[in-house]
Amino acid sequence: MKTLFKNGTVVNVFTGELRRENVLIGDGVILGTGDYTDCDADTVRDVTGRFLCPGFIDGHIHIESTLLTPAELARAVLPHGTAAIVADPHEIANVAGTDGIDFMLQISEGLPLQVYLMLPSCVPAMPLDESGAKLDAADLKPYYTHPRVPGLAEMMNYPGVLAGADYVLEKLADAKAAGKVIDGHAPLLTGRDLDRYIAAGIQSDHECSSAAEAIERVRKGQWLMIRQGTAARNLSALLPLFDAPYASRCLLVSDDKHPEELLSDGHIDAMIRTAVRAGKSAVTCIRMATLQAAQCFSLRGVGAVAPGYRADLNILRDLDTADVEAVYTRGIPAAENGVCFAFPAPQYRSARWNRVLHSFRLDPLTAEDFAVPPQHGKCRIIGIQPGELLTEERHEALDFTQNNGIDTARDILKLAVIERHRGTGHRGIGYIQGIGLKRGAIAASVSHDAHNLIVIGTNDADMAAAANRVRALEGGFVCAENGAVTAELPLPIAGLMSGESAQTVAAQNRRLNETVRAMGVPENVAPFMNMAFVSLTVIPAIKMTTHGLADVATQTLLPLSAE
Repeated sequence: MKTLFKNGTVVNVFTGELRRENVLIGDGVILGTGDYTDCDADTVRDVTGRFLCPGFIDGHIHIESTLLTPAELARAVLPHGTAAIVADPHEIANVAGTDGIDFMLQISEGLPLQVYLMLPSCVPAMPLDESGAKLDAADLKPYYTHPRVPGLAEMMNYPGVLAGADYVLEKLADAKAAGKVIDGHAPLLTGRDLDRYIAAGIQSDHECSSAAEAIERVRKGQWLMIRQGTAARNLSALLPLFDAPYASRCLLVSDDKHPEELLSDGHIDAMIRTAVRAGKSAVTCIRMATLQAAQCFSLRGVGAVAPGYRADLNILRDLDTADVEAVYTRGIPAAENGVCFAFPAPQYRSARWNRVLHSFRLDPLTAEDFAVPPQHGKCRIIGIQPGELLTEERHEALDFTQNNGIDTARDILKLAVIERHRGTGHRGIGYIQGIGLKRGAIAASVSHDAHNLIVIGTNDADMAAAANRVRALEGGFVCAENGAVTAELPLPIAGLMSGESAQTVAAQNRRLNETVRAMGVPENVAPFMNMAFVSLTVIPAIKMTTHGLADVATQTLLPLSAE
């Protein structure tokens, strides 16, 4: 069955040209471009006045962090022109190990959205973390033969790379021996340390938050992933990378993006619109979102409108706004006018996935479990900034005679990270500034990357109420006030994902956001997304673990007292 698209303007991602050409597709691939006629096709679509470009590729995303299953994510992003994603399942792997990887491979098989899975390199992310599993090089090696595994995912343990840790170098060696790509994750690393990190075989980075940082990586030969997600929004700071000579080594990624924003704002198409509004070339953006993403991951025959390439094709009403009219994946219509066509979703509810579907091993909590012994002098506080994953260490004097050190007038709230995978009872408790809560508490099972139970609150009783509701749901986001749950978003799949549609999850998320605003959180703070990264011990500078405060640079625990 052949389909001819006639009278359209093709975005040539090899040359940057816009050419008036016909495009013939069949058997899932592009058969040719140029002087084809109606007699060459079984079906003809006149696309006069439209632009034809390759389907967009998100080069780095965590499916779990969208809160959706792969099928529901596909239904959300296909209408926006996303035909493929390169995902890192290290969230679910930190909860369920290889069962998590197997689960994601199974439930992403055969979707109209092509899902590639990189192998999680850091489970746990760092030795200080308590995750639900530990994956060594031997656990990962068998997956390199899978056709949808392009390589090793973000090597967050850059201290381990620089120290020459055997367990890290073995994973890098296996990926290189298999001819696979290796992604990076090394925020603020520079100079000779960056040289050593790249020389270990690490080919990309998505953690740059300044143009200078990003340009150094491009100059040293890395692919630079320009990220615009729900929590980390780096596109504006990295606009110089959309110009020559840097643009040819860049791709567009979302990393973490919630359903409400996917549905209202878009996906990779939204990044293109934003960059074009800032004066950048739409063709350059499309090259970043297609061919260059495919080249980064050595995906042959993907990312271009050219003979022999996979027939992932977007029809755009307008180039500068990336206004998607229709989407074809493997030559089959996938979405039209903002609506995804129906497709069967893989079934996943079975005893085979018990470790994924029942991941909580934690006793009920009481207010007393959140108490902090009085400290003398100033205390270390985790300081956060809206739109950034980086944190800073602040020192503040706390009054332990009033509400156990919590001071909402100064936005100093209590923070707890509680181990939830093995029932160890470990709890790290301290203080955080920058969330804005004035009443109640919030809790979540999404807490990168070990995904323990994390709680932030204005009092211990509400912290216990919120935490216990997350436990009862076997995962999710919860708001609590005066001992009662006021909003929730259940995430029963590994404590990370909902089985509901993007629209349902978005509605639940809106309710959460409305509730936290009423609890005092300002509009420019996404508390659940910010909270999710407060325990991530691979992003500077200070984080909370199940064992207490940790210094990311030294990978050592810190006392709460700063004296």
